Amino acid sequence: MNPEIKVDEQGVKYIVHPNKLMKGGPPKDGIPSIDNPKYVTVSDADEWIQDNELVLAIIYKNIKRVYPFQILVWHEIVNDVIAGDPILITYCPLCGSGIAYERNIDGEAVEFGTTGMLYNSNLVMYDRKTDTYWTQIDGKAIIGELTGRELKEISIDTVTWGEWKEAHPDSEILSQETGYIRSYGKDPYGNYYEDSFVMFPVENIDRRIHPKTVIFGIEVDSKYKAYKEVDLKEMGTIEDMVNNVRIRLTRNEAGIVRIINLDTGEEIVKERDFWFAWYAFHPDTLVYER
Repeated sequence: MNPEIKVDEQGVKYIVHPNKLMKGGPPKDGIPSIDNPKYVTVSDADEWIQDNELVLAIIYKNIKRVYPFQILVWHEIVNDVIAGDPILITYCPLCGSGIAYERNIDGEAVEFGTTGMLYNSNLVMYDRKTDTYWTQIDGKAIIGELTGRELKEISIDTVTWGEWKEAHPDSEILSQETGYIRSYGKDPYGNYYEDSFVMFPVENIDRRIHPKTVIFGIEVDSKYKAYKEVDLKEMGTIEDMVNNVRIRLTRNEAGIVRIINLDTGEEIVKERDFWFAWYAFHPDTLVYER
């Protein structure tokens, strides 16, 4: 048994004690997941998405899909199926983190929903098979039957709509027809994304860097490192060494960031988070300095 895993007085397994979770406001499933997503064409979506709006974009088995932040901010989870594979699209507005996972558990497709709880200001999800609680930022099961398990992360990008549609006009875009009435196009978080205010408590904080600085975070053999988005935008390419592994980060004209292990040629899956959120979960992280 994983030595991190403990059992409370009710016999519930946990890595993060339930007392460390914070109520985010809405109750369980109060922020409703999208479980039957519909899609529209680029030309249709162009009528209601502005070029400078951020979207999550994925290319998976040659299928290109886009999930606008203006929809995700109201739902946070999309239980999708791409090329026949169950895929979990997640977005935590508080952490600026848009992350995709395979939603297979022991070979079975499992749906996820929102718990209404936060840990380190991060969305805590639950699976609808076992009611285990999972953190969104690292895909780890923290409370319940599956505690200690991890979801497999898959590559997804946060880009502007204008950049993406130009490069990939054949994409499918998540429709505003979600089955819910929400003010799509209006963001309830206001200027939260730019100010220095961290809305909920976090266990680790490093104020040497502005908390809302956007970073790309990677893990190489249990070593973590963060790269500021602004550095990659200005430099285009960064070559670095992490844990004795040579890596290269590139950003193309469509805003797509790729990180390659130069020793194996394999892609390293990255996360795009606010600095405070990455550091809260990875206080031993290194930071790239130009």
